[in-house]
Amino acid sequence: MTLIRVSEAARFLAVSDDTVRRWLDNGTLNGSKDAQGRIVIDGLELAELAKSLSQPPEDPNRSDSSARNRFVGLVTNVIADTVMAQVELQCGPFRVVSLMSSEAVRELGLEPGSVATAVVKSTNVIVEVPHGGKDS
Repeated sequence: MTLIRVSEAARFLAVSDDTVRRWLDNGTLNGSKDAQGRIVIDGLELAELAKSLSQPPEDPNRSDSSARNRFVGLVTNVIADTVMAQVELQCGPFRVVSLMSSEAVRELGLEPGSVATAVVKSTNVIVEVPHGGKDS
């Protein structure tokens, strides 16, 4: 079982340490003490709470698709030449960068401040863990 300290839990949930402590006090989360006497939270419980709190913005262009990774956000930058373009989106706390044709940028009307959805379908996703293994 992975145990997560209060400060780490707060970082993963994008809330303050005090909020996590309130959730521990009111039963939203269950804590225990580790060998050093620090309050820790079971990683699975934290993951379930993170999932339940996750409310992505509504996708204005939602269509049926096999892609499950959809990130709605705001275009923050477009760099285009005559053939290719780089489009940056801020999707919540995540920066998503796409390379596409300049023609597609023009057809979609992409410019800083416009709302867009980054749709990612990939068979190659890299997952990393902190140094030292699963219980670090």
